Amino acid sequence: MIVEQRYVDFMNSLEREDIPYLAELEKFALETEVPIIRKEMQSFLKTLITMNKPRQILEVGTAIGFSALLMSEYMPEDGHITTIEKYEKRIPLARDNFAKNGKGEKITLIEGDATEVLASLEGQFDLIFMDAAKGQYIHFLPDILRLLKPGGVLLSDNVLQDGDVIESRYAVTRRNRTIHGRMREYLYELKNHPQLQTSILPLGDGITLSVKK
Repeated sequence: MIVEQRYVDFMNSLEREDIPYLAELEKFALETEVPIIRKEMQSFLKTLITMNKPRQILEVGTAIGFSALLMSEYMPEDGHITTIEKYEKRIPLARDNFAKNGKGEKITLIEGDATEVLASLEGQFDLIFMDAAKGQYIHFLPDILRLLKPGGVLLSDNVLQDGDVIESRYAVTRRNRTIHGRMREYLYELKNHPQLQTSILPLGDGITLSVKK
């Protein structure tokens, strides 16, 4: 927990009721322990998309489709989302969720390892939402920068690892040291890359908001 729970609870208590099918899908995800974006991140995404009006969105990490569906409700009518997922058990669920909620044509799900899929993609995206394996963010970055249009936004979730990223690598468990090191490298690249202007925010499990110059 980065921000005290009582502050998070207060902010979340102010949220209006969500679209019914999204509320049902969020409940299903929580009951089945499928990781989805937190309430405060949902609010941030809604505001960001309403403000920026991205027409082409790329999401790295679909899970069961919750965040893609949420974004589809706030993007322009002529917008489109491309989302990538490699976990075979979740792909059918995501496809079904897109279809039964009328988003089959608005959202394209690409199956496969994100490293390979990103390398094969062409075109330019207005918004790229990174919400996949944290240890791979740094490896995705070259293709992410290639695919992000000038003035486009890169939003990365779960970058502070519940606060562990600020600790010495020897203060985290041995099995988490590789991810710890890669995330620190990723944050340094975002803050110091000549093509990016980046802010790190203690929202949820930590996010970065980057704009391509």
